This record gives sequence, structure tokens and C-alpha cells, in this order.
Amino acid sequence: MYHRPESQLQLFEDFFLPFGGKLNKENRWVQLAAMIPWWRAEEKYAKAFRKSMRGQKPVSIRVALGALYIQERQQLDDRETVQQITENPYYQYFIGLPSYQDNPPFHHSLMTHFRKRLGADVIHQINEWILEEEAERKKQQDKNDPPNGSHGSQDGPTVDRHDKSVANEGNKGTLMLDATCAPVDISYPTDLKLLNEAREKLEAIIDVLHQPFSGKEKKPRIYRQVARKRYLEIAKKRRAGAKVVRKAIGKQLRYVSRNLRIISMLAEKTSLNRLDPWQYRQLFVISELYRQQQEMYDKRSHSVEDRIVSLSQPHVRPIVRGKVNASVEFGAKIAISLVNGYARMEKLSWDNFNESVTLKTAVDAYVQRHGYYPEAILADQIYRNRENLRFCKQHGIRLSGPSLGRPKKDEEQDRPQARKDAAARNAVEGKCGEGKRSYGLGRIRVRLRETSETVIALQLLVMNLERKLRILFLPIFRLLMNLCRQPKWA
Repeated sequence: MYHRPESQLQLFEDFFLPFGGKLNKENRWVQLAAMIPWWRAEEKYAKAFRKSMRGQKPVSIRVALGALYIQERQQLDDRETVQQITENPYYQYFIGLPSYQDNPPFHHSLMTHFRKRLGADVIHQINEWILEEEAERKKQQDKNDPPNGSHGSQDGPTVDRHDKSVANEGNKGTLMLDATCAPVDISYPTDLKLLNEAREKLEAIIDVLHQPFSGKEKKPRIYRQVARKRYLEIAKKRRAGAKVVRKAIGKQLRYVSRNLRIISMLAEKTSLNRLDPWQYRQLFVISELYRQQQEMYDKRSHSVEDRIVSLSQPHVRPIVRGKVNASVEFGAKIAISLVNGYARMEKLSWDNFNESVTLKTAVDAYVQRHGYYPEAILADQIYRNRENLRFCKQHGIRLSGPSLGRPKKDEEQDRPQARKDAAARNAVEGKCGEGKRSYGLGRIRVRLRETSETVIALQLLVMNLERKLRILFLPIFRLLMNLCRQPKWA
């Protein structure tokens, strides 16, 4: 059962604690529960969400979304999330339970179901609803506050209205753009390691397919122990030369090829339905991996289109970032925009892409949300191509960064503005770092493609709500600081 905003207070008052007392209204989980439009999500997505619950008691959107939020905010696994909810009354109130209960509200295996049903699109829509309410609140606050410009620093960096480079006086606000990678939780892939893992999985498939013929026919020779020994000879070396590694890769390719031929022969005698769904899927992934590795081995290259770097997560692609600590990362590349300190995802792709192509779509989305173009766009130099500069000039938008081509004589006049833009753009860089350090964006621990996208979207939602929570408590903090600064005699 869901409650509209006007009955949230009644829900808080009716929450029953068996050991007496009341919940604290100033608790952060009570405040967060009031910020999320649970009833709008229930009205739009409840029907499709409950349709998949086969023979089980239906679970509400608030329970599912609330549990996922707690997990991402506290960085817990599925079992620990359910255990924490069982022990904490504030968590139980946050997910919408009417009273405290000692029993787990659901089984931990449903967490994967929640991530599948609450996809990235649903999380994006809930994020948009929250930010729309925040934008309306800010507009109302600007109407009531005197126009002295004293509140601009609270919602992020602003742009000088007297800047001569701004052509259109109707433009308002600052749009920040950046792209980053959300690495998945896999070990660093090497060709030799992938081929060895593929060979071991194929050996298990051969054992399953040969099971009906055990005792009747002799099992084909697959050189299991010899192949393992040849792999360990190279894997245990601290440094192996390129020729030695290439020779070992060639041997593993031949073992994998032999196993694939044996599986084809066994498939003619028995059905592949004997395999588990996971093994059946792995067979197709390994076949594609063998094709890619054989192609690179024949061409003596180290790159191929749609390269597989993980057998358990074949959708993951290498993302070349060029960073000092990690030149290549393995995961999804995301392009985010930042307005007034709140982040939105503009694009998510498992294949590498040039982030400059997201500028136009981000500006169009900004216009659709606010009704006007931004005054300035603060972004990396990669965004400053001719097409984007032409687009920004057409709509009176100042794009940060140096001019293209040879430096001009009057470039000294633009350096103060460039320094301001570089300092202001630290906000979007810090937002990416905040997500990776504090909210798990630096290591996505789920395995499926759709659930990984859901987790990435959830982490942006968590960051936005945490910022909104900080702004909520900011006036109280300032009041306490002012009281502490007053002289004792006053």
C-alpha cells in the first residue's frame, strides 16, 4: 500500500516500535523517505513490477527501491542488506513497513529480481522527478529571496552575466559535461588466461555430454593435465617474453579448437539440452572468443572488434582512458551532466565512444527541462570540435577552453575566464570521484548487463539525494556555527 505526500506524516506517526518510543524526525532516513516520490513510482510501475512475481507475495516498489538504495548507499551485499534491514527500524520505515518486525521482510535472492525489474529507465525517471521538485523549490525560493545574488554559491558555480562572450541574454545557468568509466569487478584479462579458462569450461561441457556414453564408449582425449601444465609454466613466471607468450597462446588455441571439435561430434549423438543454461550460453561465448583470439594470433595484432575480455560478462569491453593509474579500464562508459550540483546520465554504452557527441543531446535535454539554453558549457577540450563550437555560437553559448588553431594576440584577455572555468569545472570531476570513492561507481559488483546499468543509475540517484539531504541540513548547520561564533558577553 502506498501513501501520497500528504499522508507521509501519518505514516511516520503510525510506525509501531515494540520497545516503545518514537522515531526521530531528524533522522536522515526519515528525511530521505520524504524526498522520494514513492506514490508516483507506484502508480506508473507497480503493475508491470508485480506481474513477474510467480506464486509469491507481491512486493511494492518502495520495498524494492528502498532496499536497493540502502544497499548502494551503505555498499553492502545482498545477504547483508536484508540482515541490516531486519535489525534497523529506520531502514524498515524507509522501505515502507508499517511497524518494526524481527523477521526479514523478503529473501535475499529477491535483490537480483529487484535490480532486473527496476531497470535503469525506471531509476532515471525517479531521478528526474526528484530533480524537477528541487528545481521548482529553487524557483520558489528565488522569488521569495531578495535579488542580492547571495544565494548563487549554494547551488554550484555561476557565470558572470556581464561576460562579453555571451551573445544571448536569455540564456541562464551553467552546464557541465564529463565522461568516465564504471569498471566492473573482474580480474585483469590476458589472452592466455582467457584461453585457459575457456579450455576448462569446455572440458566440463565435454564431461556432461559424454555422461550417457560412459562405460560404453571411450572418452575422447582432451589432454587436460598436459594443457594445465603448459599454462602454469607461463603463468608462474614473473616475466615472460613476447615469443614465449605467443607460443603458449598458440598451444592453448589448439587445445580449445580440439575441445570444440569434440563437442560438435558429441552433439551429433546427444542433445545439447543436457547442458545447463549457463553452460549453453558459455559455449557460444567461447566459440566467439576462439574466433577472435585466432584472428589476432594469425594477424599478430592485439585488437579486434567487440573484443571479449570476460567469459562471465561478455558484454564488457575495454575502454581506453589514457589515465596515469589505468590506461585501460573494463566496464561501461558513461557521460554525465551536472547542473546546480545534481548529476544526470546523458549516455551509457559498453562500447567506447567519443564523449563530444553528447554535447548537443545534453543541451537539448537542458532546454527541455528549463525552457532556455545555458549561458556556458564547462567541459574538456575534447568537446571543443568545430561542430560543437558552431552549435554553441548559433545559440549564444560560451564553451569553455582554448580556441582552435594558432594562438591569437588577444588571448591574454581570455585567460582569467579560462582559469575561472577550470576551477568551476572541478565540480563535475569531483562528482565522478565522489561516486567512485564513496558509492561504488569504481567497482560494479553485479554480473548481468541490465543489472549493472541499474546499479550505475542507482548510484547517481544516491549522489543526488545525498546532496539534497546536505542542502536540507545546511541552514541548521549555519545557525549553529553563527551561535558558536557569538561572543560570550553577547
